[in-house]
Amino acid sequence: MSSTTPATGPSALRSTAPAALSAFLRGVERRGAVLAELQAGDAAAGDAALAAAMGAFRAIAADAALSDWPSRFWSLLLTQPGLAHRTPVAIAVEATDRLAELGSGPRAALLLRLAAGLSEGEAAAVLGVAPATYRLALQRALPRHADGRADPQAWQQLREQVHRRIKTLPPERLQRLAQARELALSGGPANAAPVSAPGRATRPAPARPRWLMPLLWTLLALCVLAFAATFWPGGGLAGGWLGAPDGVQVSALPEASAPAERYGREAGLIAHRDFALLADPEAEAAATDVDFRSWLAARDAGTITVAAAVPLETPAVPDAPAAPGSETHSSETDASEGE
Repeated sequence: MSSTTPATGPSALRSTAPAALSAFLRGVERRGAVLAELQAGDAAAGDAALAAAMGAFRAIAADAALSDWPSRFWSLLLTQPGLAHRTPVAIAVEATDRLAELGSGPRAALLLRLAAGLSEGEAAAVLGVAPATYRLALQRALPRHADGRADPQAWQQLREQVHRRIKTLPPERLQRLAQARELALSGGPANAAPVSAPGRATRPAPARPRWLMPLLWTLLALCVLAFAATFWPGGGLAGGWLGAPDGVQVSALPEASAPAERYGREAGLIAHRDFALLADPEAEAAATDVDFRSWLAARDAGTITVAAAVPLETPAVPDAPAAPGSETHSSETDASEGE
């Protein structure tokens, strides 16, 4: 008796390819959906690219070894046309929104590590570059501070948000991805059933009415004619409608009449703002001298110290020198008075 060893060539692998392919696609669809979404900046565009990649991967997997499937699949996904351009984000709220600041190559290098979970060697093989080149692209994609230093906290935050997206995909989206996977396994074209919300029929775009374009051209012609009429000599249509050459009618206002009645003197005094003061002449006189009376009241109350009056000293006048001959005259006068 002789035993035959089962063949392990490509023919034997093809018999198990459908089951292995189903398990492989089921294992990468979550990571592939997040990678495609962050690379394109839009979930719908990413899911469409993933569905197209899964549909095209069936033919590639049939002729490739199982060990080559991961690198071949991620390479096929990154080459989808829907991932060539990223949809810009209006306001960067999460750390993943700042991936738009990176180029397409550095962003893909970063997502192969975070979303696909590949090592540096595997990611370099996916991109078809040397490991040193991939490492350089990854360093360019790392979050950095304003001064150029690496930001480990931002890197950790970005890593956590990517992993949270992978684990918390909505059930409706997972159902659409499962439908795309089953379609790819059945061999149907990727565009046979577009990835859309379940239970939502695709409605054809409503046909444009035939009268719409003639109406728009007519309105455009009327606008051009109305604009040209403003340059018509004589004021154009507007001047004819308003009845004046320049389109403006001017009429003089009548002269102002005298007031019907004026206030009398007594009524004017009553309306005066200082009527209470004018009605009391004595108070008015006192009000005009209010500064002096305030000083007197403060002095009488003793709040102001008044200095005592200092008597003025009369300056001493020096005796004038006697005139010549006055001494004899005075002596004679004294003698006569003695007698």
